[in-house]
Amino acid sequence: MSECLRALRERMAQQADLQHATSLAHWDQQTMMPARGGLARAESLATLERISHERFVSNETGRLIEAASAELNGAPADSDDACLVRLVRRQWDKARLVPTELAAELARAASVGQEAWVQARETGDFAGFVPYLKHNFELARRYVDCFAGEDGYECAYDVLLDDYEPQTGTAAVAALFADLKSELIPMIATVVAHSDAVDDSCLHGHFERDKQRALVAEVVRMMGFEHSGWRIDDTVHPFAIRIGGGDVRITTRWDEQYIGTGLYGAMHECGHGLYEAGIPDSMSRTPLGSGESLGMHESQSRLWENMVGRGRPFSGVLAPRIAALFGGPVAGLDVDTLYRAVNRVRPSHIRVEADEATYGLHVVLRFELEQELIDGTLAVEDLPEKWNARFHEYLGLEVPDDAHGVLQDVHWSAGLIGYFPTYALGNLIAAQLWERAHIDMAGLDEDIATGELSPLREWLRERVHRHGSKFSTTELLAREVGEPILVDPYIGYLKRKLGDVYGLDLLGS
Repeated sequence: MSECLRALRERMAQQADLQHATSLAHWDQQTMMPARGGLARAESLATLERISHERFVSNETGRLIEAASAELNGAPADSDDACLVRLVRRQWDKARLVPTELAAELARAASVGQEAWVQARETGDFAGFVPYLKHNFELARRYVDCFAGEDGYECAYDVLLDDYEPQTGTAAVAALFADLKSELIPMIATVVAHSDAVDDSCLHGHFERDKQRALVAEVVRMMGFEHSGWRIDDTVHPFAIRIGGGDVRITTRWDEQYIGTGLYGAMHECGHGLYEAGIPDSMSRTPLGSGESLGMHESQSRLWENMVGRGRPFSGVLAPRIAALFGGPVAGLDVDTLYRAVNRVRPSHIRVEADEATYGLHVVLRFELEQELIDGTLAVEDLPEKWNARFHEYLGLEVPDDAHGVLQDVHWSAGLIGYFPTYALGNLIAAQLWERAHIDMAGLDEDIATGELSPLREWLRERVHRHGSKFSTTELLAREVGEPILVDPYIGYLKRKLGDVYGLDLLGS
């Protein structure tokens, strides 16, 4: 390896170490930290961001990028070294336009805002939360202003979206979502008109938390969770995070009246964890050593949660375990009853608990509102009214209170503005990967039906995980699936599945 490339890798390794410390602080804040520690933690995170940002945007980083690029000596464009230099250059070009103090203030406000959100969500007090939310969106607009006149951004929201789904513009996402919405709304209406055909009462009742923990522990072990490199904890809003090599942490939350919250939440976060755990050690302590595209990341979590977890084959694994653990009303639970129950389409208020069909509308709603908040056509104070009206338009429900509406998600309080679209993009990508996996593995459903999940895990590791951040979503899909992000595979998947559940011919509609 050339001298300058080695020096660039070492500099990036130190950046990764700072990020690991930041990740650990974030994980602790959301799982273990006492409530009174919030202000001190915000200052610690701001300091870590200040140090990291100053080091990264320095002229020395730029010099090493140029020197390392010159030393690639015609290395293939898809080699680790070439991809590393290209990625660091793109990240450096963007980060150096942002003042260090603004980067630190964004980190501080995100930490403070998250603590304020926990209290506001618990009490339903949106008015008390408004100052924190206004501050975060003001900071986001200041961040966007740093890129005024820069090529590659057609609108303000492009700058934010690029942080989570690099090299994907707002217009392209809006076009995908317009097609998605046009398909989902009539499909949902058709299925809901036959709501009496599916009974989901087996999911509701009394499910002791300790027994839910036992079920979740067994399921995530099947997926690939292993105690020497993972842990699972409780939190208010579930998330997954990789602290560093060999240290993946996932979380979930529990509802003793509804078994789906903890179980499918854990499967979702374990899907994220498998992505991070599947990235090669050779990429550790480099910018390549994590999944950069959150659309691709969400494809992993949504695939495991829904296509595996809520599929008929794995329902045959879950049903007898649920029956044995909880007994009582679910003692005779069978595969068909569980499969139909977990796929019932019922418009509901909480995004993370939404069924597969209505979930996309939750995301489209947030995508639209984020853009209006950023471009100034919607004031933060007016957000609940606009949220509730659009929620009723898309999902036909009145929002009973802000805890079931605008306060339900952590993202805006934590400064994660531009993140939401990646959830629905993840659904689309997941369907494309699911389709390809069945082409490549003829016996996939039979494996899943026996609880053997390792073939799928290893297939995903080969197709997705091993690449880390080497490629954009478009590039990776072109390499591994042979097509860009498409809506049709996802809609076809949903129509086949819901047609099976409801006994309807949705493909002909």
